[in-house]
Amino acid sequence: MTATESLPIPVGRRPYFQLGVTVIVLAAAGWVLAAHRATLDSGTDRLAAADREWLVLACLAAMGTWVCAAVAQQGAVLERLPRGRLVAAQFAAGAANHLLPAGAGATVVNLRFLRRCGLSPRRSATALAVKAAVGALVRCAMGVALLVASPGTVPLSVRVPHVLVLLPVAAGAVVLAAAVSGRLRRLVARAFADVRDVHQCRARACALWGGSVAFALLHAGVVLAVIHAIGLGLPANRVVMAYLIASGAAALLPTPGGLGSLDAALALALTAAGAPGTAAVTTVLGYRLLTGWLPMAPGLLVLALLARRSAL
Repeated sequence: MTATESLPIPVGRRPYFQLGVTVIVLAAAGWVLAAHRATLDSGTDRLAAADREWLVLACLAAMGTWVCAAVAQQGAVLERLPRGRLVAAQFAAGAANHLLPAGAGATVVNLRFLRRCGLSPRRSATALAVKAAVGALVRCAMGVALLVASPGTVPLSVRVPHVLVLLPVAAGAVVLAAAVSGRLRRLVARAFADVRDVHQCRARACALWGGSVAFALLHAGVVLAVIHAIGLGLPANRVVMAYLIASGAAALLPTPGGLGSLDAALALALTAAGAPGTAAVTTVLGYRLLTGWLPMAPGLLVLALLARRSAL
């Protein structure tokens, strides 16, 4: 799974609009890459000469994100899930997430996995929604905590309050919709019942929230390790804030695995945080290599193996 997670999408829906936006974003990303070919080549050369020890650390952090995703998913349900297959499913979901827009690939894989584990369709969808919502809340809380702990040291912070203003508006819209629609009200009531049951079990609640926090921190850790690998000394708080803002912005554009949207947002965020343009491009390339491109082929193999063994 990548740094960007979306709420579950019904499997039967055909997201033509999202696919259209995906094509537009990918085309724009291709045009930007072609226009900055020299910077891209320079970033690739710099990554090839990077410190191997820091790259190994970044690789370990990337591998840890799959375990954290599995812990958070276990925390979203009361039933005990098979640990090995759960971690394998998160690894496979990360590869599938790069094939379909808006997190649909990871959603389908995890939904089928939970259904195979005996959960009903409603409870499986609720578990995925709870995990995604907690992940978004965690990233928002981490951003606010960074702003409080280090005011004035993160130049990107000037844009955060404007984004946070939208949260109460969105929450109010959801409450109003639930009050108007009887069916939606019943669905929300069932979802809250599942959330209450999960949080009544301290171990499950700790796994849900702790896994989500660790997931975000490890993704930011991959970015930070790559930055150190290329010899750039940006403060850790600026790097973490850059990742949080970039992942939040990329979630608004439904591209497969944030391809194009996350890359551009992260490069811009790192540049605003003080990184030179070439170093920002190099960091994005290293982050993508470790969290997306290298795990793609083995992830698809694991996906096929899980399907062959009827685990999906």
